[in-house]
Amino acid sequence: MSIAQNIGDIDTRMGAKTRLIAVTKTKPIDILLEAYHANFKRFGENKVQEMAEKHQALPKDIEWHLIGHLQSNKIKYIAEFVSMIHSVDSLKLLREIDKYAAKHHRVIDCLLQIAISDEQTKFGMSQQEAQELMDDPALLELNHVCIKGLMGMASNTTDEAQIRAEFRSLKSFFDHISTTRKVSHVLQMQEISMGMSGDYPIAIEEGSTLVRVGSAIFGSR
Repeated sequence: MSIAQNIGDIDTRMGAKTRLIAVTKTKPIDILLEAYHANFKRFGENKVQEMAEKHQALPKDIEWHLIGHLQSNKIKYIAEFVSMIHSVDSLKLLREIDKYAAKHHRVIDCLLQIAISDEQTKFGMSQQEAQELMDDPALLELNHVCIKGLMGMASNTTDEAQIRAEFRSLKSFFDHISTTRKVSHVLQMQEISMGMSGDYPIAIEEGSTLVRVGSAIFGSR
């Protein structure tokens, strides 16, 4: 199947509240253009340098999502154009994003990455750490970032019950935050980013609003 057909096939599985992010890491420009010419413009990258280079080479109406771990010294390379950063794991990182967003007179949407699996290779805050961040008065001093929701990565396993339980725990935490925290200029719980090529159908069933799919669209690396 073509890239356009793969995107269309995945879109048919989406509920009204779920949107697809095409994970384009390691893919060459011509492959991204094929998706773009199929009228798909929401791309996700893991690495800042690769995203910045592709942004320079591609049309400027693409919506770029940074889905990989972000180092604070790399923010300056994407602050001008990134649509959403999915991998925020500290107040310190939020402050740095806010600083560089201010230089470009922008507000950058962010998601807090929550650790929902026990795998040590995955980044993310505990639920308690996330709550402490959201309760910190210093958060309200930030005017150029907005926490739009949460992101989580399930365990790399074929155990669908475990994957479902991990996604469900993130949705439950999201619901708790939504009902116990006041909406402000810097906190607006709207998005849950969970689900990748191997588990996105489960993520959709468990309430994901953003799924990050690469190999199911573009094939294996």
